[in-house]
Order: sequence, then C-alpha cells, then structure tokens
Amino acid sequence: MSSVMIVDDAAFMRMMLKDILTKNGYTVAGEAEDGEKAVAKYKELNPKPDLVTLDITMPNLDGIEALKQIKAFDPSAKCVMCSAMGQQAMVIQAIQAGAKDFIVKPFQADRVLEAVKKAIG
Repeated sequence: MSSVMIVDDAAFMRMMLKDILTKNGYTVAGEAEDGEKAVAKYKELNPKPDLVTLDITMPNLDGIEALKQIKAFDPSAKCVMCSAMGQQAMVIQAIQAGAKDFIVKPFQADRVLEAVKKAIG
C-alpha cells in the first residue's frame, strides 16, 4: 500500500486529493498547508511517504522551494506538483527541481491517479 503526503494551502483541495487517493487504495501519510510545514512534516515522517503532492502557490514557502528542500534532505523523494496555473515556465522549473509530474487543478481523478502511479512506479 503506497502512502502520499498532500500539501496544499486550500483545505478543499487537500480534501479532494485525499478522497481520490483513499478511494483508490492509497494511504494519506500526512497533510500540510504551506511549504515550510511540508518540509518539516516530511522530515518527521517515518517511514517516508512514497510520494508528496505539492501545490506551487503557497504562503511562507512555495511548492518549488519546498520541493528543492525536500529533495536536498532526501534525494530519493518523489514529488508531483499541483497547480491551477498550467504555466509552461512553472512546469519546466518544477521538473528541473526534481518533480516527477505535474497535475493541473481542478483535479481530474484519472489524471491524478496516472501521475501518482507513474511517479511511484
């Protein structure tokens, strides 16, 4: 059973992702509402989640910075970015920083599951 940590500043988005994932056999290892909390939570979790979904636009620390810090702490960490802005530059930046994939909001269940399966392998 694979576990996923969900990071998004919108509680509704976290709830939607959690719903999609748990209905499809994934465990939610934890949640965070900003990048700073995400990095701290990731470091605390043991065992580490198989995947982290990261929103890009968040207070305190954005998703791309959080991704860089998580990858610096754990180079094997797998992350998928989530954003309402399907901006090319953001996608490229996220992939360069080590993201495995990119999901655009509003979430479509099959696209979320495809990205999660692809990232976890």
